Amino acid sequence: MKILPGDLAAVMENDPAINSEDEAIKYHMGLHVVAMYREAHELWLQGRTEEAMKINYEAHSLTGADVHPGATIGENFFIDHATGIVIGETTIIGNNVMIYQGVTLGGVSTSKGKRHPTLGDNVVIGANASVLGNITIGNNVRIGAGSVVVKDVPDDCTVVGIPGKIVKMKGVSTHKLEHNDLPDPIKEKFLAMEKEIAELKEMVKKLSEQ
Repeated sequence: MKILPGDLAAVMENDPAINSEDEAIKYHMGLHVVAMYREAHELWLQGRTEEAMKINYEAHSLTGADVHPGATIGENFFIDHATGIVIGETTIIGNNVMIYQGVTLGGVSTSKGKRHPTLGDNVVIGANASVLGNITIGNNVRIGAGSVVVKDVPDDCTVVGIPGKIVKMKGVSTHKLEHNDLPDPIKEKFLAMEKEIAELKEMVKKLSEQ
């Protein structure tokens, strides 16, 4: 395995269950799949695709994650629990990205060419979320657990829901993702409607008193 210092540092920073670097190197499945991807990716770039795919197969069997060796992944990449993660061949991932279990960075087309997402820096994707197609996710974006994103997302946004909707823009810290503190766009819409109805009722009351 090819463990990069930045990938190891990302585990130590983001996984409170890990007590030491030695423990991470031995037992952290997310780190293992990233390290095996790094090794396979080097072989892929050299045209040694058979060897690269063999490592990919072994990584999938060991960790439950399928990270294609053709994908391009930046520095300090952190996977929290590898199980069920799928990252397609033409995916591009920036630096300091964090993804949780069950995330799919997949395609919506069987044609050749760029068909998987491009993620910027400092992106966080919650458990079981899907980001699909040749779309761009900007810097400092967080995507809530279980969301399905099929359109571009600009920088500094929070996206939740199916299909994914932008519920916050600008000024959002995305280095940590609190799954229990995500905005609920439907609830917020109802609250806005209730407020508007109350205001209309007050206007009608005043008019009727005149």
